[in-house]
Amino acid sequence: MFHEHAAPVGDDPALGYKKKVGVRMFFVYGAFYVGFIAVNLIKPAVMERIVLYGLDLAVVYGFGLILSAVLFALVYNRLCTRMERRLNSPGTPGTPPGASPASDDGGH
Repeated sequence: MFHEHAAPVGDDPALGYKKKVGVRMFFVYGAFYVGFIAVNLIKPAVMERIVLYGLDLAVVYGFGLILSAVLFALVYNRLCTRMERRLNSPGTPGTPPGASPASDDGGH
């Protein structure tokens, strides 16, 4: 079945900003992840060391990867929402007359 967008979709003036932020975050997270893989490949015994509250480095690093991904998602959402509001606010050049600022509810 063909599904259409729930709301009309137009040009996104913040698209360039979103791409730039997303790519930068991807590379930062990628470097963190490559570190995890490198330690596992080069010196796997290091991952067995107890580092925090009786947990070994593998568990702590793994949870660090998960939590950093969630943190990056929250930061990305905040930065992009702020930019969308700025670009869609009335009086911004290129904003059609009568346009209202973007809502923060994700379209719901």
